[in-house]
Amino acid sequence: MKFIDGGVCAATGFLANGIHCGIRKNKDKNDLSMIFSTVPASAAAVYTTNLVKGAPLTVTKAHLQNGTAQAVICNSGNANTCNADGIEIAEAMSRLTADALSIRADDVVVASTGVIGQPLPIAPIAAGIPALVKGLNAHGSEQAAFGIMTTDTKKKEVAVEFTLGGKVCRLGGIAKGSGMIHPNMATMLVFITTDAAIKPAMLQTALSGDIANTFNMLSIDGDTSTNDMVTVLANGLAENDVIEADGEDFAAFMKALNTVTVALSRMIAGDGEGATKLLECRVTGAADKATAKTVAKSVVCSSLLKAAMFGADANWGRVLCAIGYSGADVDVTGIDVAFQSSKGTVKVCENGAGVPFSEEIAKEILLQDEIEILVELKSGTAAATAWGCDLTYDYVRINGDYRT
Repeated sequence: MKFIDGGVCAATGFLANGIHCGIRKNKDKNDLSMIFSTVPASAAAVYTTNLVKGAPLTVTKAHLQNGTAQAVICNSGNANTCNADGIEIAEAMSRLTADALSIRADDVVVASTGVIGQPLPIAPIAAGIPALVKGLNAHGSEQAAFGIMTTDTKKKEVAVEFTLGGKVCRLGGIAKGSGMIHPNMATMLVFITTDAAIKPAMLQTALSGDIANTFNMLSIDGDTSTNDMVTVLANGLAENDVIEADGEDFAAFMKALNTVTVALSRMIAGDGEGATKLLECRVTGAADKATAKTVAKSVVCSSLLKAAMFGADANWGRVLCAIGYSGADVDVTGIDVAFQSSKGTVKVCENGAGVPFSEEIAKEILLQDEIEILVELKSGTAAATAWGCDLTYDYVRINGDYRT
């Protein structure tokens, strides 16, 4: 397996584009994106657990009941959530897309992201779709990635190449996510495409199994979004033997999917609203997987620890504090903690108590833009990883006037 260029257009038969249609005031920012498979594709999705859900999720969930889709339409700048006409608007987006592409409306995945509770006008979308469709191309992943961004500061796209039964396959994705990022699924918008041939049921199994250890281990600010989801389209144009059951090919597909989702998780965490650092908490020596995951997520969710990481303060007590209130059944007298980055590793806690360390070395380690928090529980062999970011002044600034 190797990383390649192309994002959602890396796989054979996928085209994409992104434009500014007028939903957002800034004309320099794309606000409407499309992904199109030249043939119908197997489709799977996971959705936010927030009881308040955006209308596009309701519409998409209905469309994917048959396990197939051929296009994705997504706007940014408005979430189409808590609107009386939300379903009507989401259905209209699907219908306009379908008509422009000469496909069925129920083969369209529809998504929206942005401000909650503001009516979403259909006019700019209707006016923009012809140009969006006309500009679809095999190198359009970047423009599509820009079109789904809200407070993101960086586009997020990745792709890999792998083999199934001797056939070269490709799998790639784009994502948006910077705020309102918190487990459990889904907590951002992620669109993944592949030319591998796989039955819808197995595609759903792959996605649902993967997110438990990737996107569900990601937190920026503790707020679970109302709108977001992860979708995968698999059009089969790589012409591998169709994956219909567990086995060697399914394991290889899962590895490729996981490689892409981990990469996107890290990109999202590193681009958290106002963030200056990517935090990765790796927990080892847990009694079981559930304990390891609970501990890792609690650490990256701690506002106090996130603030300490912003200030490059090796305040390891905040790691133990987060473990202590996580609800995990751990022996706190057996916990080791270390901080690690490209500048080295410093052990700060052993068996639940502090150990002497150089504050100067620790600060140099924590001044880097990627920090690993290493937690050893000494209770078993299970492990887990979670991702987050530091908490900065800019997070409050961004969210203090997000709507106005």
